[in-house]
Amino acid sequence: MTESLAPTMPVGAPIRLTQFTHGGGCACKIPPGELEEMVSGLVGQRSPGLVVGLDDGDDAAGVRLQPFGDDLIMSTADFFTPVVDDAFDWGRIAAANALSDIYAMGGEPLLAINLLGWPRGVLPNDLVREVLRGGLEVCREAGVPLAGGHSIDVPEPLYGLAVTGRATESTLLRNDAAVAGLPISLTKPLGVGVLNNRHKATGEVFDQAIATMTMLNASAARAAVAAGIRAATDVTGFGLLGHLYKMARASGVSAVVDAGAVPYLAGVRESLADGFVPGGSRRNLDWVRPFLESSVSEDELLLLADAQTSGGLLVAGEIPGAPVIGEFVARRDAVVSVR
Repeated sequence: MTESLAPTMPVGAPIRLTQFTHGGGCACKIPPGELEEMVSGLVGQRSPGLVVGLDDGDDAAGVRLQPFGDDLIMSTADFFTPVVDDAFDWGRIAAANALSDIYAMGGEPLLAINLLGWPRGVLPNDLVREVLRGGLEVCREAGVPLAGGHSIDVPEPLYGLAVTGRATESTLLRNDAAVAGLPISLTKPLGVGVLNNRHKATGEVFDQAIATMTMLNASAARAAVAAGIRAATDVTGFGLLGHLYKMARASGVSAVVDAGAVPYLAGVRESLADGFVPGGSRRNLDWVRPFLESSVSEDELLLLADAQTSGGLLVAGEIPGAPVIGEFVARRDAVVSVR
């Protein structure tokens, strides 16, 4: 028999969704090293029309519509456990995060469907309606129809989207296309993992974290394509260091990060000093450490490895409004260096 994960809460107390799950948001991802081992037998597939698959850890898959055409259909799916207590905000965050996989490759989402897991008999159905309403609002903002989906009864609440999009192969943003000499830009500040960890522990609400997690990456993606950029990814559960390592490794280059140029949300450093660090952030740093050279403190590295949810784009190039946080260089012994 499955043991209930429901916390003991006073009768009439507000329901805190984050208390019904062991993790939250993209911090509950399977650790990157374990994941790569799990899917190792699936890489290297050669299928007619497949342009982007699993090989280099890109954000979405892409297949040509015509044998020699430039138009691609993109496909992705993303879901996670509650990252905030408010059901409507969780729905908004999860939807923005799922749509980001298409934007991160320079595409435009066309259609989304719901992916829902709900502990029936533990959490009330009116909360489900709020989650789905949040997802619908963000899809409307993006101009993407949200039609139907799939739901199951599970011990922990889960929500996200499967998204179909379109892109062109000649302007695709890929994980393996960074070249030495290009600057590295980041379109959203870091730190939502630390703030969400504090929220889960204390109930404090951080509006600045919710605002950045619900912000679509649509404008940043269009700006990157317009600037002729060809390499990008989004920063989510593996943290800035993890996603930058994957990008540099796939591209055959190294990355140098200027830690002082990386933007953070208000309250992040104070929360880190108070001990609010997600386990996923520590696992990210452990994974990257063998390929890392650093002259900064352990706390600084933890912030750079912080597991993000619905983070910004990590871009090989410059786009308006995005700070430059480093550069790609010729491959060195260290795949990522932090100074």
